[in-house]
Amino acid sequence: MAVSFGLFDTLVDADLPTDPAAAVADELDRLGVPVPDDWQAAYDETHVDAPAGATVPLPAHVAHALRSRGVEAPNNAPRRAAVSAFDPAVRTRPGAVEAVKAARERGPVGLLADAPAPETVGRVLVRAEFSRTDFDAVVTSVGSGWEKPDPRAFETLARRLAVDPADLVHVGVVGRGDDGVVDAGGRFVDLADTSLAALARRPERFDTD
Repeated sequence: MAVSFGLFDTLVDADLPTDPAAAVADELDRLGVPVPDDWQAAYDETHVDAPAGATVPLPAHVAHALRSRGVEAPNNAPRRAAVSAFDPAVRTRPGAVEAVKAARERGPVGLLADAPAPETVGRVLVRAEFSRTDFDAVVTSVGSGWEKPDPRAFETLARRLAVDPADLVHVGVVGRGDDGVVDAGGRFVDLADTSLAALARRPERFDTD
C-alpha cells in the first residue's frame, strides 16, 4: 500500500486569494498590463475547451482572458501575475509532520495538490514544516493536467508511487475533492472523522476505517 495526503486544508492552511480575479488584476496592474474594465467577466468566462476534470493552468487562462478583450501581455506577464497572486503565507496544521512520518511506516508516501498557478506548491513546501523530500512523489494539478476529484489525478499519483490505485490510501477533506480517490479504486481517510494527530498516534488507522 501507499499513503498520500492532500495539501491545502489537510497538511497546511494557506492564505490563498478569496477573489482570484481581483488578485490577478492587482498583479497585472503592478506589471503595467492594462486590466480590462470588465475583467471579472473576462476571468469568469471559459476560454480553453478542456475535458472535464482537466486543469487549465492559470497563466494560460489569464492570457486568453486578456486576449479576449484585445489586450496582449508581454514579457510572460500572465505567468508572473498568476504566480505572484498565488504566493500564500502558510501555516502547518497540527499533527501534519507527525502524520506524514507515521505514514512512512506503512509504505511510500505521496502528496496530491490542486493549485492553479505554477510554483504555488513548491513555495508552500518551502514554507511548511515538512519538505518535498518527505514525499516519494509530489503530483500537482498543473503538472499532471488533472485536478481532484477526477480519478485520473489519483491514478497519476499511484503510478508515481509504483502502486495500483486500489492500494492507495488518501488522506484529505471532501471540500478539496480528496474523496475522489474512491472512484479510482482507493480508500479515503476523511479528516472530518480522523485527525492528523490520531493518525500519527496510531498509524494502523491508515489500514482500516
